Amino acid sequence: MTDAAAKQILDVKMTCSGLATGKMRNELEVFGSWNPDNPWKLATDEGAFHGGDGTAPPPLALFAAGTAGCFMTQVRAFSKKLRVPVTALKVECVFKWKAVIPDKAPYVSEPVGFSIDIELESTASLEDQKALIDAAKKGCFIEQTLVQANVIDHRLKVGDDWVVV
Repeated sequence: MTDAAAKQILDVKMTCSGLATGKMRNELEVFGSWNPDNPWKLATDEGAFHGGDGTAPPPLALFAAGTAGCFMTQVRAFSKKLRVPVTALKVECVFKWKAVIPDKAPYVSEPVGFSIDIELESTASLEDQKALIDAAKKGCFIEQTLVQANVIDHRLKVGDDWVVV
């Protein structure tokens, strides 16, 4: 079998539609390419600092949960594929940013760093456990997004047209 024949490519697409519904509350519907007719419904809100009511987690909490959950999912999924038994898994993730506040202007956010501490119970060798963690890092879509420079396009609807901003 050639390398080209062995390689499969899976296209994954997430689409999120959001609607502002309160002071700072957002109602969100997230569609996955594998469930276009059954979206997950989520909400975000901010606390008093941003003028919200704290009725839902802030977006950064969902980001942190998504990152931790993605990594943990990959550890368990790949443990089976790599035959590395996992009897318990716990992670402690720390996400740090700073906000640069210029005079008379909105703040600008800047990432400082992210870390994931892993407690893994396994009878596998340390080498196999490290290989599992490495595979999980490479398989976690969110972590792979974070380790690269990315371009995010923004468009503003003006009348019937979209303007790049």
